Amino acid sequence: MREPKLRTVNKAVAPFNLNCFPTKFIDTLAREIVYMLATKSSMSLEGNEWEQIFALCVGAEWKPSNVGLDDVVLDNCCWGAKTVFASKNIEKQRTVRLISGRNSPTYSYGVDRLISENPDEIGKLVLDIWNERVSAVRQVFKFVRTVVLVKSKDYSDYLVFEFDTVRYDPELYFFKWNSRMNLEGYEKTTKRHKFTWQPSGSQFTIIEDIPDKRLHISVKKPEKVNKNMILKAVDFDSTWYRVVSEHIKV
Repeated sequence: MREPKLRTVNKAVAPFNLNCFPTKFIDTLAREIVYMLATKSSMSLEGNEWEQIFALCVGAEWKPSNVGLDDVVLDNCCWGAKTVFASKNIEKQRTVRLISGRNSPTYSYGVDRLISENPDEIGKLVLDIWNERVSAVRQVFKFVRTVVLVKSKDYSDYLVFEFDTVRYDPELYFFKWNSRMNLEGYEKTTKRHKFTWQPSGSQFTIIEDIPDKRLHISVKKPEKVNKNMILKAVDFDSTWYRVVSEHIKV
């Protein structure tokens, strides 16, 4: 939707346009990934680590949040950061399933008989919980985005993209229970699967498209850095620790 022209109000400007990352973004990202590959005994790159790396890449502040929508902050913009593993062919992958919080109609609305209720009614409650979270964050930040890192199983290829974090109008979707008794939401116009909600645990998942304008980076895997080399580099010896208490076997 186009924003209206305003005569007397200074319109806020985002730190950068969607998916137009700063100049040093790629170099910083590659540097951090290669460092992790070289130093971790078993490579992993999960939520908190990705939040910190992304914050470093864009010059933002890492401020982990319970809501999960504003973990990275830069001026009037905030991001929620997600990581997912790629399917077999990361280059051709077009969608991702993003775990987007726990939405409990029982906790928020006192609705106990979930599965026996009209699925559209339960779906509306689930979306209303999500929408309330988004609205609360948008009261603080002009721009609210989600940044996603798609990683290959061998940690050699990565996709990075972002999109605006938005509210969803329940009237545009219909819901039904699947064979596992999880609630699925579909777009009324296209019949495309958009949401999944699990009554057990209240996990809420959103299916997002990967835009054509996304970053794809492939990194060369370094040799693992020997643990003893690191200890030698920092001059580790017995002065690095002290015994506060010791259990002595009699």
